[in-house]
Amino acid sequence: MEIGIVGLPNVGKSTMFNAITKAGAECANYPFCTIEPNVGIVPVPDERLDNLAKLYNPEKITHAVVKFVDIAGIVKGASKGEGLGNKFLSHIREVDAIVQVVRCFENGNITHVDGSINPLRDVETINLELIFADLETLEKRMDRAVKMARTDKKHQVEVDALNKIKASLEAGKLASSVTLTDEEKEMLSDFYLLTAKPMMYVGNLSEDQLKTYDTDENFLALKKYAEENGSEAIPLCVKVEEELATLEDDEKAEMLELMGIEEPGLDKLIKASYKLLNLMSFLTAGEPEVRAWTITIGTKAPAAAGKIHSDIERGFIKAEVISYSDLMECGSMVKAREKGLIRFEGKEYVMQDGDVVLFRFNV
Repeated sequence: MEIGIVGLPNVGKSTMFNAITKAGAECANYPFCTIEPNVGIVPVPDERLDNLAKLYNPEKITHAVVKFVDIAGIVKGASKGEGLGNKFLSHIREVDAIVQVVRCFENGNITHVDGSINPLRDVETINLELIFADLETLEKRMDRAVKMARTDKKHQVEVDALNKIKASLEAGKLASSVTLTDEEKEMLSDFYLLTAKPMMYVGNLSEDQLKTYDTDENFLALKKYAEENGSEAIPLCVKVEEELATLEDDEKAEMLELMGIEEPGLDKLIKASYKLLNLMSFLTAGEPEVRAWTITIGTKAPAAAGKIHSDIERGFIKAEVISYSDLMECGSMVKAREKGLIRFEGKEYVMQDGDVVLFRFNV
C-alpha cells in the first residue's frame, strides 16, 4: 500500500513526512525543496501485536506497514508543467491513495505561495490540477475508444464510461464521484486517473488550534468539504508531531498527557490511511513470530493464506481461527480450545479483522 503526501509548497507536508518516517527529508522555507519523492515505510500501530507477544514471547514482532511517499509541492499550472508539475504528476500516478496536507495556521514567518490562508482554495488548486491532468488523459483515450467502437461494439461501454467521467471532471468534480458499473471499472482500471484515487485531508494546525480544532473555522471548513466528498479530514499539528517523533515512548506518553491528547495525530493518520484503501489485518502468532498481515476487506481464507506463501494457498485445507478478543480473554490457545472457541473454516470463509489464524495445508 502506497500513500502519496501532497500539498502546496510550505504547508508542512515534508515536515509531516519527517515525523511519520523519521527519514529526515529535507525541509526549507521555499517551494520545491522536495524534488525527488522521499519514501518511508511505516508500521501500522496495532496494540494487539504487543498483547499477543506477551502470550507467546516471540523472537520478533512484525507489524503491517504503509508506504508513504513525499511528493514535490504543486502550484497552479502544474498540469501544464508549471513549477515541478511534470514530476508531481508522474509520481502521484504511482500511489494507491492521496493524502492532501492543507495549511490551516497563520504564521508570518512562513510564506504561503498564494499569500494568505484559505484551506478550501488550496484544496481546489490541487484538485483542479489533478482534474486538468485527467482530462488530458481522457482526451487521448477517447479518440482511440471512439474509433474502436465503430468496429467493435464492446468498446462502446468504454466510450460511455469516459463520457460520464469527462462530464464530471468538466463540472469540477473528481472522477471518484462518478458511479460506474463493475464492467466499466474493470475497463478503466489501467487509466490510473489521479482523481479516481481514494483521497483524504490533513489539516495542519498550530499548537493552540489543536486544542480547539472542533471550533476552528479553517479546520471546520476543510472537514465539511471532506465529508461532502465522502472523505475524512484529520486534525494535527505537524510541529507537535515532529517533536513527538524524537521522544522515547515514556516521554511521548507524558507529553501527550500534558497536552490532553489521547494518541498522536500521526497514529490516527496511519490507521486512517490503512482504512482508506479498504484494508484490514489478520494475525498469526507463535514463538518464532507474532505478525499482522494486510488483506483487503472481504478476502477469503485461501487468498489470505497466499499472503504468507503461495504454497499455503495452493494446498489450502482449512483455517483454524479464533478472534483476537476471545484469545485474549482466554489467555492461551489451550484454554480457548477447551472452551471450543477455535473454529475450523473452509475455502469460503471470509476473513475478519483481528482473526488469529493457523492455516493447514498440503502440497
